[in-house]
Amino acid sequence: MPGPLFAVTIKKASKSKTAGALIAVGHGIVEIPLMFLIFFVLSQFTIPIIVQVGVSLVGGFFMVFMGVQAFRNRHKQEEATVDSKRDSMLAGVWTTAVNAGFILWWLTIGTTLILNAKLFGLIGFSVFAGVHWLTDFIWYTMVAVLIFKSQQFWTACVHNGIALFCVAVFIGFGAYFMGSALWSLLA
Repeated sequence: MPGPLFAVTIKKASKSKTAGALIAVGHGIVEIPLMFLIFFVLSQFTIPIIVQVGVSLVGGFFMVFMGVQAFRNRHKQEEATVDSKRDSMLAGVWTTAVNAGFILWWLTIGTTLILNAKLFGLIGFSVFAGVHWLTDFIWYTMVAVLIFKSQQFWTACVHNGIALFCVAVFIGFGAYFMGSALWSLLA
């Protein structure tokens, strides 16, 4: 699903063809423990609406904040150096951790998938978790390599358009999560 992780992959891939793989590793650092936590603990409980609202508001706020910061910095000249491996991995961790949609997805639809995998025991769930993360890894690696290899087609206008797209993704998803949270309070 296109979202904040995809947007950060696009940005980082302009400097490094390995950014997607590292972002996926960072994503997995957050996602895999969360899946196991749900498997062992949270799948036995109903998540209170106030917790879902809180996650949506906080995550949505951080996503809007990141979008505003990206918009403010869109014309800043960046160094021509390659991002460090640590920067891309941290981007994967950070973008995943503050994505309210990611958390809510795992606490709802993802929990349903985990309960289905639970029918096959810990081994079945572990295979599910591994294959799920592997698809993320392949996708973000492929996106980053394609973007890195196609840079000769990137003009200033294309670069600005992609930057604005990424800003819109961050702000749009953040506003959506905050609006959804507020709407659920009113409903």
